[in-house]
Amino acid sequence: MDDPYHNNVNQQMIDTGEYTYTQDGGGHDGYPYQTDYPQQDEDAASDATEGADEDDQMYEGEYQGIPHPDEIKEARRAARLEARRKARLAAQQEEEEENLPEQYETIMEDCGHGRFQWMLFFVLGLALMADGVDGFVVGFVLPSAEKDMCISNADKGLLGLLVYVAMMVGALVWGGLCDKMGRRKCLIYVLTIDLIFSFLSCFAQSYGFFLFFRFCSGFGIGGSIPIVYTYFTEFLQMDKRGEHLSWLCMFWMLGGLYASFTAWGIIPHYGWGFAIGTQFQMHSWRLFILVCLLPALAALVGIFFMPESPRFLLENARHDEAWMILRKVHDTNWKAKGEPERVFTVTNIKTPQTQEDEFIEIQSDTGTAFQRWTVRKMTMLQQVMANVMSLSAPELRLQGLLLVIVWFCLAFSYHGLGVWFPDMIKYMQYEEFESKVRVFHRERVERFHFNFSLVNQIHREGEYIHDKFANIEIKSVKFEESLFENCYFEDIKSTNTFFENCTIKNTVFYNTDLWQEKFKNCRMENTTFLHPKTGCHLNFKEENDIVIYMVSFLGSLAVLPGNIISALFMDKIGRIRIIGGSMLASSACTFLLLLSFSQGAVICWQCLFYAVSVAAWNGLEVISVELYPCSKRATAFGILNGICKFAAIMASFIFAAFIGITKIIPIFLAFAALVCGGLVALKLPETREKILS
Repeated sequence: MDDPYHNNVNQQMIDTGEYTYTQDGGGHDGYPYQTDYPQQDEDAASDATEGADEDDQMYEGEYQGIPHPDEIKEARRAARLEARRKARLAAQQEEEEENLPEQYETIMEDCGHGRFQWMLFFVLGLALMADGVDGFVVGFVLPSAEKDMCISNADKGLLGLLVYVAMMVGALVWGGLCDKMGRRKCLIYVLTIDLIFSFLSCFAQSYGFFLFFRFCSGFGIGGSIPIVYTYFTEFLQMDKRGEHLSWLCMFWMLGGLYASFTAWGIIPHYGWGFAIGTQFQMHSWRLFILVCLLPALAALVGIFFMPESPRFLLENARHDEAWMILRKVHDTNWKAKGEPERVFTVTNIKTPQTQEDEFIEIQSDTGTAFQRWTVRKMTMLQQVMANVMSLSAPELRLQGLLLVIVWFCLAFSYHGLGVWFPDMIKYMQYEEFESKVRVFHRERVERFHFNFSLVNQIHREGEYIHDKFANIEIKSVKFEESLFENCYFEDIKSTNTFFENCTIKNTVFYNTDLWQEKFKNCRMENTTFLHPKTGCHLNFKEENDIVIYMVSFLGSLAVLPGNIISALFMDKIGRIRIIGGSMLASSACTFLLLLSFSQGAVICWQCLFYAVSVAAWNGLEVISVELYPCSKRATAFGILNGICKFAAIMASFIFAAFIGITKIIPIFLAFAALVCGGLVALKLPETREKILS
């Protein structure tokens, strides 16, 4: 092939004083020659150079820093060779990347679907169950925890907010790391973080530490969903993915059932707790958190016996490790099917050439251990960020935008109504309780011993002279503009009880939880508080209404029919029809909420909504892992799951704000979001027959 650098004559004249340096493509070959002196004959030239070694001759242009023409030609030749090498490497890598998905799908079909996938199914299902349990823990323990640790309403809202924020951040971070560190390793990390900090939260006596531990626990378990679905997907062949990923979704439902059942069985039993001194209190709600760690612990133990995803290893040029794992999958399945003689015939798997890991190792071969660790982590962070930015590529941009809209709309309506249902039931209970309040006006009670509980009462302008209140419970009682003179309060437990604009004279409060904060604008004369009870009064009968546990249990159980139907039909009618049909049917169910005039009606419509909408969740999770290539799969799923948590945070505030005001606005918002998401979902590409790229 002709060299373009030598075909075109390009002369450059450089004046150096005695000589003129000429660089061209002609016969001079770039060497200097004399122009100011006459040409010497052969003998003269020979005499001038006699005794000099040819290799010792110095190129005179070197004095002026001018490169030797031979060096220039060599550099150009090396550049051309490097360019050709890179072009061949890029073409080879593109060909291998196109061949790997088809070859991997063929290998998975040869391995079959059997014992190995079912073992992995149950291990990853327990991890998903742990995430489902964590979603219910805060809601169940909060009524008891807020009394036990004297949490104000503002701080109570902060706990729920921070847990969801932690799960959102966890989904984003661990999703990105999963594509660089590996599925198995990241799952071990997230389960370990969740176990450690959930365990510590059981013993946190102050609200600050409890909040911190639950935040860290949420950050850990928040990454489990992107990892679990990505991990399991890469062990499934194409015709099994939709069905078995939908079966996997059932473990989230089992997490809700487990949390509801154990909460109802443990939290109301005050006697199951214990105390060490006066500072350390281990009430039953803390024991409930401890029991909720069992699914995560079982999943962590099980994952140690599971291998890394071979697809991840192949994408990272770890051919031998991937081959060994695929052989193990093949042998495990066919041995369980009674055909141990079948041999794994795959001998070579094409893997794409990657330079990122080589770069990390090259950069980390020198320096101190800390410097090597820093180089590895910073380089990995750069790769994760580059992976995130690559999701905005033109070929991924449209489908990514559609998925974001569908995820947000479904999460906004589902989690918004998930907050609205129990809050609406509580509001109805409160209205019913308020309707039965007894009002006493201008009563005068003198020298009387109150030895019975006072519940749901209002006393206005009363007079209590020489009265004794001993060993009783005062619940939801308000004294307004009343007089207490020469009275004695002993061993009083109060809940939602206040004294407003009252006059209290010559009165003793002994061993009560009636603190000064419960006396609003009261005038006290010669009043004594002896041995006041420390901490907040924890009333398990009031704070643990069985209806709340039943609502959560029935809501979790209601998704069982939807899970079964979606699993059976996911590969038959396709993901898009499942998602769109489920969301549009769920939007129709929201109008039935306008007929919610009783607690029973709210529970009924809640179960119906959950049963219909769960199919959309299953289809959306399946299509999210199928649309993206292996190197970006967990990153994309983590971003989508983070958006889901963000929508849940927004919805919880918006829907809760209208409780007791109007039902129309929350229902309309849920309806609009579901219709919008359902219509957009119909524009997504179908992935039922798509080979994982």
